[in-house]
Amino acid sequence: MTTPAPWDQAAVIDNAAAPAVVLMIGDGMGLSQLSAAIYSSPTPLALEEFKVIGFQKSYSSSDLITDSAAGATAFACGVKTYNGAIGLTQDTLPCLSILEEAEQRGLATGLVVTSSIVHATPASFAAHQKMRIFYERIAEDMAASGVDLLIGGGKRYFDRRNEDDRDLLAEMQARGYLVRDYFNGDLDQVKPDPNLNFVFFTADNQPLPVNQGRSYLAYASRLGTEFLDLRGKDKGFFLVIEGSQIDWANHANEGKLAIQETLDFDRSVGEVLAFARRRGNTLVIVTADHESGGMALEQGSKQGRVKPEFTTNGHTGSLVPVYAYGPGADAFAGIYENTAIYSKMRHFFGWDTDQNSALQLNKTTTQTLNN
Repeated sequence: MTTPAPWDQAAVIDNAAAPAVVLMIGDGMGLSQLSAAIYSSPTPLALEEFKVIGFQKSYSSSDLITDSAAGATAFACGVKTYNGAIGLTQDTLPCLSILEEAEQRGLATGLVVTSSIVHATPASFAAHQKMRIFYERIAEDMAASGVDLLIGGGKRYFDRRNEDDRDLLAEMQARGYLVRDYFNGDLDQVKPDPNLNFVFFTADNQPLPVNQGRSYLAYASRLGTEFLDLRGKDKGFFLVIEGSQIDWANHANEGKLAIQETLDFDRSVGEVLAFARRRGNTLVIVTADHESGGMALEQGSKQGRVKPEFTTNGHTGSLVPVYAYGPGADAFAGIYENTAIYSKMRHFFGWDTDQNSALQLNKTTTQTLNN
């Protein structure tokens, strides 16, 4: 891996490019996962280059130990909600996400993940459902969201559905999407058209883990930033990238795989940082929705030979690190609620000072939720 060169934080402040935010979520990635990856890698990680680091409190409205749905909804909407909620307040009311607001304001938007695209974290930015397991309903919300770029698994929830006979992919094509999947070859063999929204399914359900050959995240991160930069040239873009399967390795207490997944995620961080340095006026935030596994590095661990152990196969309530680069990065230092990440991103875009905004969820979203 090529280590990013040190950068001058101030060098990008006055860049003329429209503002862009890339929110990168290493699901389940706490300090121990990062430490294990650092000590296992023969070269420095991209994450080691960040100069601004803070910590966020990940608890939900229903529990000190959050799940991914409530954690991601906090980032997306700036509200604490109950575990399992997708884009809803704790009173089950739909909340306008920062991605949906970006869409309404004319920015380009995207979601790139190593899970199914309807999984809890990506879903919380573009869907509104009372339970995270309502995958087919989440797919309906996704298909109607207008998001410019979708890359992840979960094709079956769009075109081979149990609840109805709808072909959501055909509906998306009718709305101006270029729809491709793993049957068309690997992602790097498909060329998106910048004049069309783009969706690429990497798996029918969940993509493979990285130790079984999944390798698209770094490329998808580079493609995603460049594609959305073209799509949002005049107004900028908002992109969420998730290293989803760090969490799954932690749940399985597979330390070696957790390290491999973290290193895979870090390669995508390196791609995004390289893009941000070239482009300027790009805020990059790297965090996790929660820590999982309660990982610790045991006695006998050595550089290059780490011995990770776990205290649980579930999530923990540990504070979660936040890494930030670019204009506005200094706001992410310190200790704060996970909901503050939403507010800090909106502040960077300048939306918190907009007194003329009357943005709201459309009526069809609320009607679908209530059916």
